[in-house]
Amino acid sequence: MADEEAQELDIQPPANKAPAGQKNMLLTVVMLLNTVLMGGVGYLQWQSHQAQLNEPKTADLLSAANKVKDPEEEEDTGMAQEEDGILFPLEGFTANLAQGDGPRRFVRLTTVLKFSKNSNEEEFKARKPQIRDTIISTLNSKRPEDLLKLEGKNFLKEEIKSAINSFLVDGHVIDVFYVGFQIN
Repeated sequence: MADEEAQELDIQPPANKAPAGQKNMLLTVVMLLNTVLMGGVGYLQWQSHQAQLNEPKTADLLSAANKVKDPEEEEDTGMAQEEDGILFPLEGFTANLAQGDGPRRFVRLTTVLKFSKNSNEEEFKARKPQIRDTIISTLNSKRPEDLLKLEGKNFLKEEIKSAINSFLVDGHVIDVFYVGFQIN
C-alpha cells in the first residue's frame, strides 16, 4: 500500500546515496578535527590567563611606589607592622560619579586620614580644602562599577593617598580609612 502511494505521488528514492561507511568516516574526521581545534583554543585561553596572572596589578604598583623603607630602621620579621600615626577625620563627601549610559549616580563618603607621626598637624588643617578638593576630583573620575568591588575601593584608597602625598611637605598619609561608603 505504501508502494502504491509512493507511485501515485511520484516519489523516487535518491539516486546518489553515499554508502554508510563513507558517511561514518567523514563524520569521524570532522569530529577529530573539531576536537583538535577546541583543544587548541582551550590551550591558548589557558596561556592568556597565565600571562594575566603574572602581570603586576596597578594597586600593587602604587603601593610599592608609595612604600619608603629604610633597611637600617626596620627589621623584616615577615609580619605586618602597623605604623603609628595621627588620625585626621574629614567631614562627609557627596560627589557625582562619572556618568555612563545609565542614570546619574553619586557617592557619599566619610573618611579618616592617618598621617605619619612626624607630620605637622597645622599643615593638615591649612591644606584641608586642597585635600577635600583632591578627594572630590578623584571621586568624580570614577564610575560606579569601579567602586562597587573591594578591589576598586582599595585602589581608590591608594589613589587618594598618592594624590595627597604629592603636595604635602611635612609628613605623609599612611592610610585612608572609610568610615562611611555609599553609592546611590
